[in-house]
Amino acid sequence: QVHLVESGGGLVQAGGSLRLSCAASGHTFSSYTTGWFRQTPGKEREFVAAIGRSGDSTYYADSVKDRFTISRDNAKNTVNLQMNSLKPEDTAVYYCAADPNRPNAGPYSGTSRAYEYWGQGTQVTVSS
Repeated sequence: QVHLVESGGGLVQAGGSLRLSCAASGHTFSSYTTGWFRQTPGKEREFVAAIGRSGDSTYYADSVKDRFTISRDNAKNTVNLQMNSLKPEDTAVYYCAADPNRPNAGPYSGTSRAYEYWGQGTQVTVSS
């Protein structure tokens, strides 16, 4: 079992940047495809981005493509989400999640049921 902790959230103006990190403990993080999701009150959790175990495969939601970049450092057991050109609609609680079953990121990575482990989330607020 892997334990996930997100960090790096905060308040930023529209057009600004934030870098979220997901730190893993309890198991080798390179055994998991890892994804980022976000959720706002009253809405379903929304897929943002995913990265395969080795970092060679990535998959993004259309809404963040060309603005967000997911990366991983397996030596440090971390997955990062660099968020640029932030918009007010990016405001949400951001969660990282780990999928132990699939080695690569792809369309199935965009579904929450692909993941077995979830962090507690970090708040991102983008002001207009």
